[in-house]
Amino acid sequence: MRILVFGKNGQVGSALMALLGEQHEVRGLDQEDMDLVQSSQIESTIRDYQPDWVINASAYTAVDRAETEVELADAINHLAPAAMAKTCAALNCGFLHYSTDYVFDGSAERPYLESDEPNPQSVYGSTKLAGEQAVMAECPNTIILRTAWVYAEQGANFVNTMLRLADERDELGVVSDQFGSPTLAYDLARVSVSVIESTQIENLANVAGIYHATGSGMTSWFGFAREIFSLADKSVKLNAINTEDYPTPAPRPHYSVLSNEKLQRVFGVALPAWQESLAKTLKK
Repeated sequence: MRILVFGKNGQVGSALMALLGEQHEVRGLDQEDMDLVQSSQIESTIRDYQPDWVINASAYTAVDRAETEVELADAINHLAPAAMAKTCAALNCGFLHYSTDYVFDGSAERPYLESDEPNPQSVYGSTKLAGEQAVMAECPNTIILRTAWVYAEQGANFVNTMLRLADERDELGVVSDQFGSPTLAYDLARVSVSVIESTQIENLANVAGIYHATGSGMTSWFGFAREIFSLADKSVKLNAINTEDYPTPAPRPHYSVLSNEKLQRVFGVALPAWQESLAKTLKK
């Protein structure tokens, strides 16, 4: 298949490029290749390549900065994927797009289902929800994978931040009242590849829609940090703190665990337990 990946240098994009390159003709694009704010560039790029699938792994993910950079966040998280989806519909190719647990308000007491009503509390979450709604409206051949707490061996993420801080400090305070599911970018990319490889374009409308895709299980940021330090054999005193002890410009959902049951039922794929993936990552 011919596959076009937006966001090739990100955590998920890098993993996608490596996995897809083994079996498919893949082209990757990132900030140095094109300006996602220019929707005409997006359309012409997709039309020139004539892909079977477009995967959008690009996003504006600076959650706190989005509170003041509203237009830029909306352009990248909403308008850009809308342009991608519109072009995919015109070319009758598949479109895979990633979204986030931040579309929910975090008030649930059990894992969120795809059918639960979104209620984003931040600009980031609102622009990602607008992106979801736009791509579903523009292209019937769309699959959206909502994910959460993504990390990889490289890049700016919670795991690498904790490892860096462990070398700089003897004691750390980590939020213990926010719960989610750590997700290894490679696992998410592997599941994404399985989804598109198992789906014929002519049958895509039958399985199109929103799916949740996160590491299995749940923990708090405090529990995540504790596991990181244990596996990495770091001697750091961890103190559990509350959200109000660590104020941020953008509110975070207190509970954003997503149910992966639909993904497993429809496509027969699942991500490993978050502890297993973390152990393999740190062992490398």
